[in-house]
Amino acid sequence: MDPAPSDFDTFPMQGKNWRERAGTSFTTEKTPVTAEGGMAITNHPLASAAAIEMMAAGGNAIDATVAALFTLTVVEPMMVGFFGGGVALIRLADGTEVALDGLATAPAAATPDMYRPISDTWPDYMETEGRANRVGALAVGVPGTLKTWCEALERYGTLPLEAVLEPAIRHASRGFRVTAYLATCIAETAADLALDPSMAAMFLPGGKPLEEGAWLRMPDYARTLAAIAEHGPAHVYGGPLGETIVAHLRRQGSAMALSDLAHYRSETREPVRGSYRGVTVIGPPPPCSGGVHVIQMLNLMEGFDIAGSGFGTTRTVHLVLEALKIAAADRRAATADPAFVEVPVARLISKDYGDLRRPEIDLTKSGDFKSRVLTNESANTTHVTIADRHGNIVTSTQTINSLFGARIIIPGTGIIPNNYMYLFDPHPGLALSLQPGKRITSGISAMIGYRDGAPLFAVGLPGAHRIPSAVFQFVLNLVDHGMSIQEAVEAPRVFTHGPDAEIERGIPPEVHAALKAMGHPVLAQDHIAGGMGAILFEGSKMTGAACWRADGTAVGLGGGLARKGVSFWPDPRKARAQT
Repeated sequence: MDPAPSDFDTFPMQGKNWRERAGTSFTTEKTPVTAEGGMAITNHPLASAAAIEMMAAGGNAIDATVAALFTLTVVEPMMVGFFGGGVALIRLADGTEVALDGLATAPAAATPDMYRPISDTWPDYMETEGRANRVGALAVGVPGTLKTWCEALERYGTLPLEAVLEPAIRHASRGFRVTAYLATCIAETAADLALDPSMAAMFLPGGKPLEEGAWLRMPDYARTLAAIAEHGPAHVYGGPLGETIVAHLRRQGSAMALSDLAHYRSETREPVRGSYRGVTVIGPPPPCSGGVHVIQMLNLMEGFDIAGSGFGTTRTVHLVLEALKIAAADRRAATADPAFVEVPVARLISKDYGDLRRPEIDLTKSGDFKSRVLTNESANTTHVTIADRHGNIVTSTQTINSLFGARIIIPGTGIIPNNYMYLFDPHPGLALSLQPGKRITSGISAMIGYRDGAPLFAVGLPGAHRIPSAVFQFVLNLVDHGMSIQEAVEAPRVFTHGPDAEIERGIPPEVHAALKAMGHPVLAQDHIAGGMGAILFEGSKMTGAACWRADGTAVGLGGGLARKGVSFWPDPRKARAQT
């Protein structure tokens, strides 16, 4: 029997070698970065550089975040665009905490039966005739990214919109080299990209997918970004560019109207809050499920000696899988727009609920918690984790949902819109069913941790409904196993929503075999979820880490301005007077 939570010390493994108790050992592939002037981790080096450029110019973490996100719409166009959606968790220097919800919504003219489902059973439950909710204009939801990014900049930033857009405009105009990651994504989706003339012209020149190292320019998109810099988000949300976008979408069958853009509103929400072994954690609330379920799973684990059982052992992995299945069984109760569905957040994140569910875990065999996750949320997302020297912290996950969103470009603009309608249940009358104005749901788990009231970590990653599982394991790695920040983001992961157990190949075959013997249907995976970015805070020192699962790059700002009063040509009269 495991001891009570109170028997555990905070950070029991800190200062010890976690490998002494581990059942799984691994070597990190990337190098962490430590600095005091600012830290940025994004999933592309040019976006991380854009963030640091803003802080070097005197901007704060919010300025840096918006610059990085706009840059990612250029250099990571398969993952994110300003015609998409996302959430930012922000901790300001004065301690204020907010979750900015810029998730997409359904158009006002949308109806619960506007798509024709092809199946009432999983795995084709969410698919519709002609892939209408997945590819093309009818798949596009009302976007929140551009408006929310600009609102964050106006409310919390210090630099003008044209300044933070400059790096993105520069890279779109001059071009950039295609990474292997982008090239692979183009090749994987080439059949769909070929169906849209503008997509084919950009990514399939001469009928062939762009290869790694190719030089990609986006002149139309550069002009679009320049127009936004001049006119602001109103240019899209009810303005001339919005008219152009909607006119094209409606010609292709979309239900979207210009009024949908004009009436879009972001939401400022209070983060959900929990604790784990003396560490306070905050995350995004519904319609995001991640914050709720990470806290729920941590509450379950608080009754077990995770440090004692060791990282990557059969026992620890079994406990993690069981916690994931319990959270999955509850997930549908906390993954709907709270404006449409009552969400029992307080109960799900309570310690009492963790105590209630913990006895359901059998330490000897895999359990069945009647879970089923009905979601088309895509793993093709991006994330930034950014902090400045003043104490401002932003962890933000943004996406156009599937790879290359709806897989179309608005002609003459370079804009790749989302395919967020793919996230609504095409069957009417259910919690996740399509309704006019309804906000999509997400597994986004951008989270910040505190110890003794001071920031300890900020973390996030892409990966759809696998995101909460990865953040949950990150917290265990840091708090229970005492890993370094680099080890915590790169450590092998597991995932399940029941019954299949996805196990990364970094976990040894003997652990795979032992889990199978306990009844877990093990599926070996090359990787689970996406590239994690995290910052560890130690006083004024910040250490940033990005993992091998994406093009993640940590960039820090060190040094600083000259000591006050230093002059290259000292006044000789002043020097004589001092002597």
